[in-house]
Amino acid sequence: MAELATVARPYAEALFEAVPAAEAAEWVSQVETLGTVAADAQLRQFAEDPRVSAAQVFDLIVSVVKRPLATGVQNLLRTVIENRRLVALPEVASQFHALVNAQSGVSDAVIHSAFPIDGPQLADVKAALERRFGRKLETSVVVDPSLIGGIRAVVGDEVLDTSVKARLEHMKAALTA
Repeated sequence: MAELATVARPYAEALFEAVPAAEAAEWVSQVETLGTVAADAQLRQFAEDPRVSAAQVFDLIVSVVKRPLATGVQNLLRTVIENRRLVALPEVASQFHALVNAQSGVSDAVIHSAFPIDGPQLADVKAALERRFGRKLETSVVVDPSLIGGIRAVVGDEVLDTSVKARLEHMKAALTA
């Protein structure tokens, strides 16, 4: 089977072209929810059973989501199910989110920290990272005690690592060279 990113790209792009600008954030949320549901191995096993119809799979997923879906999102779900590409739905969600962010000039940032970061600290870190990367950021925090201290920020394919662990590794490399 082709790479999931390759399979997912046309679905994400088609959905992006169909989304009304005012509803983009809501569609992203809905598609991410569908991606989370579709990632379940039992659901995919059920969907791949040849005795199960596409309508049954659709109805099951909609009942699990338990919230109304936009017509365009429903159409995406039906198309993905009918084409037996449910496995690609999490990647579709990821690519769709990236397209919407790119259009609005926002990037996702994952901040790895040795300790939890609370509201005011997170706002300060976010502001500093936005200045550093030159764009608006949507941040999420992952606690990683192995960093010892400091943070490691990942924005797309860019990484800013100011952690104690990284500094110790640089010192080790310098001393052994």
